[in-house]
Amino acid sequence: MNQQQPVVLGELPSLSKLYVNAAATAARRRVLGPSTGQKRLPDASHEVRGVRADVHNLTAYQHLVGETASDTLPAGYVHALAFPVSMSVMNRDDFPLPLLGMIHLKNRIEQATPIQFAQDLDIRSWAENLSGHRAGTQVDMVSEVRAGSSEEILWRGVSTYLAKGVFLPGIDKPGSPNGSPDAKGFVPPHPTALWQLSLDTGRNYAAVSGDFNPIHLSILSAKALGLRGSIAHGMYLASRALADVGAVKADSFAWDVTFEAPVFLPARVALDISTSQSKAGTWERSEYVAWNPRSGRRHFTGSVTALN
Repeated sequence: MNQQQPVVLGELPSLSKLYVNAAATAARRRVLGPSTGQKRLPDASHEVRGVRADVHNLTAYQHLVGETASDTLPAGYVHALAFPVSMSVMNRDDFPLPLLGMIHLKNRIEQATPIQFAQDLDIRSWAENLSGHRAGTQVDMVSEVRAGSSEEILWRGVSTYLAKGVFLPGIDKPGSPNGSPDAKGFVPPHPTALWQLSLDTGRNYAAVSGDFNPIHLSILSAKALGLRGSIAHGMYLASRALADVGAVKADSFAWDVTFEAPVFLPARVALDISTSQSKAGTWERSEYVAWNPRSGRRHFTGSVTALN
């Protein structure tokens, strides 16, 4: 359990302002070099209290990712609510990794109970597990969501990010690759769904999530950050897969996703979902895998598992 005393913010941070600040910091570092040899994570967490979902935003999110219209917040929508708080931690001056260019490696969310639209939520985020990766340095951003002043955790998410090409002094990279199993032996199964993603997919998800990272918005803005084109948000893809799992899942579940290859827009994405049941006949687990139907390259894998 995190023991840090939180820094309480007056309101949810503006993601657009955080990105602007991150861009200014990156430009300054290119000219002056890194300002410090910082290799420790901030000994602080950030918290915003009394957060409530916006009904129009929630409806737009549900429509975009294919969730059924409901007063219950989808687990991916709660991630979008918590994301600005995590970003504010990553935007601190004492955060040792550059915010721009971070690659989302994997995500684990545990939803203890459904969260209702009208609930006031307290969201707390912090960074932990700074460690080496074969391609740079990775970090876990943790967020917890509670109902008001309650100590009960309704939702908990751990997002693992990679600062590619950033090797901090004293943090050794591992001897073997991190992350998912080798995808070279992947044989695409028969898909249960085929998604057609337009060039606007990144901008559409940004509009409902607030995540206006330039790598998702246009070919030009993505090329400015070293990519050959804009890519789909990882959490858009994962949230759409969760929606495709559907209402079969339990109220309390763990949701995992590991990202492997970016989805450059526009794109077609093939998806396969397999579901297993307990001996009692109730839903127990769904596994999913998504890939490029033309090349067979795997984009991401994941699972949704009932929590006892």
